[in-house]
Amino acid sequence: MAAAARVFLEHGYAGATIPAIAAEAGVALQTVYRAAPSKAGLLEAAVTAAVAGGSERAAVPVEQRPAVRAVIEETDPYRQLALYARTQPGIWSRVGPLLRVLEAAAASEPDLGRLQQEQDAQRLAGLTRFARLLQERGALRAGLTPEHAADIIVTLGSLATYNSLVVTQGWTDDQYEAWLADTLQHSLLA
Repeated sequence: MAAAARVFLEHGYAGATIPAIAAEAGVALQTVYRAAPSKAGLLEAAVTAAVAGGSERAAVPVEQRPAVRAVIEETDPYRQLALYARTQPGIWSRVGPLLRVLEAAAASEPDLGRLQQEQDAQRLAGLTRFARLLQERGALRAGLTPEHAADIIVTLGSLATYNSLVVTQGWTDDQYEAWLADTLQHSLLA
């Protein structure tokens, strides 16, 4: 998956070929086809691995990964949101470039458009569960539903926001993380 990611980043989706990915990985062509049945499948697997921080971590269900478990198990809502914010710079720095490849290719590849929609739906579903946990603990501000709270988390913690502040404006990851934690806390908590 790391080799596939490198080839997609260097050549874009259209320019990436299965033989080039096999050569980059130093494996036989058949090995690549066993990893994923298509080029779209390889990009999907590369994106999934990048989000998780590697192929081995991607095999672990999201809510069982250590950083996510720490967020779930933290009982202080301010600390929960700070822990969540801590995860975001690493995720976006790893997966952001691949998501740009995915976005560029999705217009002409229906499977990739579906992948984008699935990624967005999975993220929203996970963050809605997080917002419900905050609600169950009595932490959400009055009148804020878990669904609206999840919309706020998705928007503030989006790749577009990360790119705007870190990539375009030159913020450090630490500055972004602190801003995100503070903004989420003020936007969501009672």
